[in-house]
Amino acid sequence: MVIIIAREASSQMLKGILQGCLLILLSQKELYGYAISQALAQYGFADIPKGTIYPLLLNMEKKGLITSERRASAEGPMRKYYHTTSLGLQAKQIFITDWGILANGVTALLKQEG
Repeated sequence: MVIIIAREASSQMLKGILQGCLLILLSQKELYGYAISQALAQYGFADIPKGTIYPLLLNMEKKGLITSERRASAEGPMRKYYHTTSLGLQAKQIFITDWGILANGVTALLKQEG
């Protein structure tokens, strides 16, 4: 029971972190789904299933953090490009601030543990 609760909490935490990471990536440039997966992989998120990313993008769009636009692609079918909104840029800044506080606290705690 404890392991299941820990995994659910870990999953929720990962989604929150991923949302912040997506906001950072999409504030730098517009990306489509596969390009988002590739960009995340460059930062160590290679094992994140696409079944996690796309629902998160949909949820972020519903919240007004990002918008999307379908565009033709020279390589094949239409692609859905995502970019941040002004609300998304605000959420990104909050994430960066909160992450800094959290990372400092966890790092200090781990140093004590070591």
